[in-house]
Amino acid sequence: MKNHNNYHPLSRAIKYALAASLTLGVTATATAQEAAPDTAKKEQAVEKIAVVGTRSAPRSIGDSPVPVDIIGGEELNKNGNSDMLNLISTTVPSLNVHAQPISDAATLIRPINLRGLSSDSTLVLLNGKRRHRASVISFLGGGINDGAQGPDLSVIPGIAMKQVEILRDGAAAQYGSDAIAGVVNFVLKDASDGGTIEIKHGEYYAGDGTSTEIAANVGMPLTKDGFVNLSMQYKNVDATSRSVQRDDAQGLIDAGNTSVLTPAQVWGAPEIKDDITIFANAGLDLDNGGQAYMFGNYSERDVRGGFYFRNPHNRGGVFSNDGGETLEVVDTTGAGGCANVPISGLDHQQITSAVNALPTNCFTFFQMFPGGFTPNFGGNITDTSLAIGTKGEFKGGYFDGVLYDFSGVVGRSESMFQLFNSVNASLGPDTPTDFDAGKYIQLEKTFTADFVKYVPAGLYEDLTVAFGAQWTEETFEIVAGEQASWEVGPYVDQLSNGSNGFPGFQPQTAGTSSRRNYAAYVDIEAEFTEDLLGALAVRFEDYDSFGTTTNYKLTGQYRINDDWALRASTSTGFRAPTVGQANVSNVRTELNQGVLVDVGVLPPTNPVAILKGATELTPEESTSYALGLVYTGYDFFVTADYYRIDVDDRISQSAAFEITPEEIAALKAAGVRGIDSLTSITYLTNDFDTRTQGIDIVANYAMDAFNGRSSFALAYNWNDTEVTRFSDITGEFRVSRLEDDLPKHRATFTWTQTWDDLTAFVRTNYYGTYQGVHADDPGFAVKATWEVTLDAEVSYYINDSFIVSVGAQNLLDNDPAELPAEWQGILGGKYFETSPMGINGGYYYLKGTYKF
Repeated sequence: MKNHNNYHPLSRAIKYALAASLTLGVTATATAQEAAPDTAKKEQAVEKIAVVGTRSAPRSIGDSPVPVDIIGGEELNKNGNSDMLNLISTTVPSLNVHAQPISDAATLIRPINLRGLSSDSTLVLLNGKRRHRASVISFLGGGINDGAQGPDLSVIPGIAMKQVEILRDGAAAQYGSDAIAGVVNFVLKDASDGGTIEIKHGEYYAGDGTSTEIAANVGMPLTKDGFVNLSMQYKNVDATSRSVQRDDAQGLIDAGNTSVLTPAQVWGAPEIKDDITIFANAGLDLDNGGQAYMFGNYSERDVRGGFYFRNPHNRGGVFSNDGGETLEVVDTTGAGGCANVPISGLDHQQITSAVNALPTNCFTFFQMFPGGFTPNFGGNITDTSLAIGTKGEFKGGYFDGVLYDFSGVVGRSESMFQLFNSVNASLGPDTPTDFDAGKYIQLEKTFTADFVKYVPAGLYEDLTVAFGAQWTEETFEIVAGEQASWEVGPYVDQLSNGSNGFPGFQPQTAGTSSRRNYAAYVDIEAEFTEDLLGALAVRFEDYDSFGTTTNYKLTGQYRINDDWALRASTSTGFRAPTVGQANVSNVRTELNQGVLVDVGVLPPTNPVAILKGATELTPEESTSYALGLVYTGYDFFVTADYYRIDVDDRISQSAAFEITPEEIAALKAAGVRGIDSLTSITYLTNDFDTRTQGIDIVANYAMDAFNGRSSFALAYNWNDTEVTRFSDITGEFRVSRLEDDLPKHRATFTWTQTWDDLTAFVRTNYYGTYQGVHADDPGFAVKATWEVTLDAEVSYYINDSFIVSVGAQNLLDNDPAELPAEWQGILGGKYFETSPMGINGGYYYLKGTYKF
């Protein structure tokens, strides 16, 4: 009898033991890269086994009825970046990673996008347990992530990973909310001995962005029946700048102003200081044949990035209220004689002389900042989690033979926002220049009970019946900033209040909002014959905010022969609006046609937002279809999958709506405070539907060549998103961002070569044409050209313990699409920030590894 399913030779006992990791917490697989150095030099193809996407026994990714990618732990470390997200994006064809310069809180995290959907449409698991969301909500999220609140994956270090599993298929019926696009499961190392120490140092070709990272992993026994595996990472990363001097700043310099910085405004990656992460994973075999487990993390970092330049002649609400005709002057004592200073047509020395001639009781911010100022936005990000559980098999009684997994998970993300080199103009000369603007805190608690029973049903294999329940509580808290960050000062009739650029959260907006939900599911998987596999999952959820939802998923695979197989799936799904999305509030500064404006982001239940058409948020609802082909003959592994995802009532940020003085006055009379400086507002809304379709192709081949072992990997994705329904609340510009910001075509090709003491790889990355947008401004959006980069790394095995690696990302230092020359001087930037290859250019690194 042919062995069409590679896990069939496993004994029934091993099958039960593996399936006991019901929520994907344990895998017993290795990839070629996870072998010891001497073994890795000689290895042939090693099968990759997936547990994500099924609650039955783990199966090879070729036998999975849904597309799954697996990246081994050693493979994750073959990457120069200080986190592993870039490597995942080059391995998984439809996954994109973006960094956001000058994007308020979005600068502090790195979201991922799977199959063209927002970052919070991909469910993230750690050891099979739901990972909590970041407290940051991306208001300047590069179009596709506007208003998204996904997990912060930058806190997860590659050295802690045994493997990463990416399910590219809708799975809300299996795992609940957020799995519309798919699931990413990070599996922690579980070795009970040995370890690794790594030291990595790198820098961009431009001479900035210098990074130093120290990472370590160690496995230890926990008595003779368990393990403790610890991982640590500490790094510092300098900021980068891909800026040009702004025209207005250069004009000030040409007029004799020596106080203007060069460049006045920085576009680039933020500075990251004292980024420390600790992960722990532990397990202990129990006397009853079960296992207790515990894992969690503590992570903290300080981030500081750039902001927009405040021109000392015309920045509204600070220097001038008439577009630069005069400098706004306030009377600090009431003695009088404080007329505004005319400056139109004057050079710097003439303006300085006129300001110096003011009476001592008269103040203008030109005295404090003659060269203008550029705030720095930053914060302290703290992320913690703890999961505790036990799993095993019931012995005897009604539940005899039922596998169980009981667990509880608590996750917390805190973002403390800070603003440096700014002012609360309404406080006049008494303003501080550094502000603590407040905090967002996301807290999630999840308790689950999962069960699996193998039921004889006269089929090729026993019927797998999985069922369980889950209870979740999600809390989002806004903590008010220090008083100076939001205070309405004595000069508010003339100057704006709140820390300029990011006003602190006011006490009346502070508070805690919570939501609870419970879920129940059943998941049945059947191998009807040796060649036909089918599965059905149904999940019911009840939220105390919006009510109930029920979703299903139907999957199947038919093996045509030893080499070919067909697979297909159809499912419904949902994404519940987060508590943060329903209650978040802040004010940001952004560009509109090259002019800085203050925009308020308000909860959809706020009276100001309701005035502009907002309604309470409801869940997104999706329907997915997929059809794939798998080939596994002659040392080739090839998969091709077509997918279509229809999402109704998607949640995103609305267009900006102007606030008139009459509306502000009416709202203030109704008791709404803190809106004096607003020019417009946005809110989160369910306003549009999308249809996303695409094709993923993954191909791998290995052969003996060049006196060693050669491996080739190709990953290609075509992805197209169409907004099928929207209104003026969303607007044409946001529609274009959703449809065109990501490249429709993307591909990587990797050649890995292994010899006795040397390994090397070369990877080509291709990004198709996309919409180039800068500063989230509709006035600066055009079609950008395709881009190609080359990555390479060489590793030398000094002995079984020491490895030295040198490599580069964007080896040839190819530049991304440049802004038109006439835009560069207006924006102070050189490249479109939506570039899929990033804006920082080539990066080289040196890494030393010690294994014990």
